[in-house]
Amino acid sequence: MLATCLLGRLRRRDPGYAVLRRAARLTLVASIVFYGCRYGAGSSVLATYGLFGTIAAGSFAQLPGPATQRARILVTSLPAIWALIAAGSLLAWSTWAAAGGMLVIGFAVAFGGVVNPRLVGWASAFQLFYILASFPPYQPGTLPERLGGVTLAIVLLAAAEVLVWPDPVPVSYRQRLAEAADGVAAFLDSAATALTEPHADDADRDARRERAYDVLGPLDLGRNPPAWAPTAAGAQDRALRICAAALRDVLAEADRLAADAPPEPIPDLTAARLLRVGADTTRAAGRSLTPGGAPVDLGGLDAAIGRAEATYPVGEGDGPNAADVPRLCRDAAALALADQVRVFAVGARLATGSRPDGVDAPPALFDYAVHRQWTLYWWQFRSHLAPRSAHLHSSLRLAVALAIARVAAGMLHLTHGFWVLLATLTVLRTSAADTRTALRPAVLGTIVGALVSGGVMLVVDQPIVYAVILPVTLILAFGVGRLLGPIWQQALFTVLLTGVFTQLHPEGWRLAEARLVDVLLGAVIGVLAGVAMWPRGASHDLRHNAARYLAASADAVEQTVEAVLGGAPAPQRAIDRVRRRMVLIDSSYCQYHSERHDPHRQQVDWDAVLSAGHHVVPGAESLLRRNPPGCLAGWPAAAALLRDTAGHLRSAYDDLAEEVAHGRLSGPPPAATTCAEELDRIRPLLGEADPQMVRHLVEVDRWLAGLTDSVAAIRRPAAGGATGRRDEP
Repeated sequence: MLATCLLGRLRRRDPGYAVLRRAARLTLVASIVFYGCRYGAGSSVLATYGLFGTIAAGSFAQLPGPATQRARILVTSLPAIWALIAAGSLLAWSTWAAAGGMLVIGFAVAFGGVVNPRLVGWASAFQLFYILASFPPYQPGTLPERLGGVTLAIVLLAAAEVLVWPDPVPVSYRQRLAEAADGVAAFLDSAATALTEPHADDADRDARRERAYDVLGPLDLGRNPPAWAPTAAGAQDRALRICAAALRDVLAEADRLAADAPPEPIPDLTAARLLRVGADTTRAAGRSLTPGGAPVDLGGLDAAIGRAEATYPVGEGDGPNAADVPRLCRDAAALALADQVRVFAVGARLATGSRPDGVDAPPALFDYAVHRQWTLYWWQFRSHLAPRSAHLHSSLRLAVALAIARVAAGMLHLTHGFWVLLATLTVLRTSAADTRTALRPAVLGTIVGALVSGGVMLVVDQPIVYAVILPVTLILAFGVGRLLGPIWQQALFTVLLTGVFTQLHPEGWRLAEARLVDVLLGAVIGVLAGVAMWPRGASHDLRHNAARYLAASADAVEQTVEAVLGGAPAPQRAIDRVRRRMVLIDSSYCQYHSERHDPHRQQVDWDAVLSAGHHVVPGAESLLRRNPPGCLAGWPAAAALLRDTAGHLRSAYDDLAEEVAHGRLSGPPPAATTCAEELDRIRPLLGEADPQMVRHLVEVDRWLAGLTDSVAAIRRPAAGGATGRRDEP
């Protein structure tokens, strides 16, 4: 009965047996490597580096993608692993030299994740390779054996990933994006039908709307682990981020269009035609992201946009031929939606590896695609060399803590000093609260494991016994222990390590005592570093970066309005500033989601905060393409209206930035108004203006109304609804 209950609990905690699959592969490779090197080749150096190479790459490394991709990453990482082991072996002659190397390499490995977060999954493993080699004995002559053991382990582990019980192919971000595109396209079809057919099914439209918001949710960066989220500096990851933001804007514009639908459907409405073409293009662009998908063709969408712009209803005078303001608003929303569909389609082409060509406008949004990969990496690296970079803080904290631990282990002449650094690496987290949380299971588990292994060593002193049970301790430590919880995992890992070193260098029960002392010392160093250096983790950086991000967005909005009024040039510098600050807030946001938070404290809807800036950048560039700077110059009534709206929006951004900086929201959200309601104030003056200027006014005002909605979404409670969702029309 006990065995049945245990198996049932493991099955519930490990659906699909993902953890047990990984543990089985690791156990098989580690056993082959250790037995072959220790007892076959008779080399303890080969055995040590082979076993710990397997553990580091198989347990501590978090690699993304299907089995073939993980195997390829393992093999291509071998040169970096060799360099780290060589550096550690050569610096092991001095405690201070090894600690200095630990400081530099620890920071470089951790901070390297800013250019490609997939390196974050390798960070702990890379650090372990240096840590193991940097401890005495100083034997540079054994470097070939060290490299040989690690190489054998990595190659066998890569083969096992593909051949031994491989994991199912995971759902990629591209597949999620394709599913979201299909859901949004279905809602666009139903929204177009509601505009033209008198007996449209409102229930079906609402169901498609709900599904569209549901499938957009998994695209949030915080809902994807760092190894999977497209936050790298490369062109394809940038394109995927732009695609996700554009798809959210498409849905937001469709939602506004549905809210402004006429009481009586109008046949052959321009907005409905654009919605249908936009739905087809969105669906085709989503399919192009799947393996084997055909590239999306932009010809139909561009033709539909051109026809809509040519037939834009401007009207004349203030009588029967006056401008149809509600229809102007609908057509303006449909054109803005079509622009975002085009951004999504171009982004999909770039995300699949295509190079930009002459039709892939807007150039400002995709200008990164013409630069080399290393240039993009340098830009990302430089952006994070900032005082408020959460990644910079966590990298410095970890490097300093590991360097201190290396000095302490060397000065105290600990026999197994690398256990001190391993404990520091295990306990230290990005915030003091998370570090304290990790401390308890690390200490309790080590105490339990040391007592058990020490007791066993008092009774059994034959190394052959520990050799026989090695596979059992491996599967328990990396399979069962991981499923049962951190205390069990740490206890079983302690039993595994003491059993291994009993075969390498028999020391009796004192080996368990040394393990306990080393872990306690490393845990203390980790806790002190976590408390002393940026203890609040990413939450403080996220609030500060969000405040600066919102302020930069407000500047871009005001300068865009001034540009169309003829009072300022195109706001490209302000838009670029928003993009630069977007890099830091994205990084802080991803790290924030990996930390624990006080459940009793009011939480800010960070997804909505990020969306507020994402609405500004592509929206401003799209707006300025059809409404060039100075297009509303000479119309005082329009200038007064737009400056008043922009001023209120600026105040809302500033108030929100101050509240977000303190981690609290108060006060009601700004009221969202439709374009037609805004223009009612100056409707009597419409007949005196040039018809083209009326069109420009409608588009600019419609954009500002959308930004007001995005600010309101930040204050709207996130519970019970999708982020950024409008109220039911």
